[in-house]
Amino acid sequence: MGLIANYSCLSDANLKELKSMGSEEEEILESVEEWNDDDELLLDIDKMWDVLHFVLTGVSTDHKDDKSPLSQAVLGITAVEELSDYLAYTEHDKLADIVAALEQFDMEEALESFDMTACKEAELYPNIWDYDEEEIKDELLHDFEQMKRFYKQVLDANGNVLVSIC
Repeated sequence: MGLIANYSCLSDANLKELKSMGSEEEEILESVEEWNDDDELLLDIDKMWDVLHFVLTGVSTDHKDDKSPLSQAVLGITAVEELSDYLAYTEHDKLADIVAALEQFDMEEALESFDMTACKEAELYPNIWDYDEEEIKDELLHDFEQMKRFYKQVLDANGNVLVSIC
């Protein structure tokens, strides 16, 4: 099946609960699933999270940049440690910077120099670099636009963002 990235709007109450859970993995993942079921603000970029990060930042998600709002958009800011799956959150007061960075990023221009070979050499997930380049570019543009809209909606809703890659 592969690793799929999901983004959801996290209320302040749920964020507080998440922070107080410690490292009880099963409890955390069950709660996250419950919150996502109740959440109307969701974003699913399937398996394109690593390549989207690469297009936005020039590096794979193995090189998360804690100071880059574009990196934070894909990976969140605060990772929940000691879980087998990747889970991170971004608090509301950081969302305006992320929205501004996404707004200012010229995805069309970035995709003009998109290079499947560079993706393959960077060993980006998933290994789809023999596929149709135009299809992948279309998917990346779509996911980027969805991400931009999602972050704006969460900012407007005074929410926090939860990122899960599993």
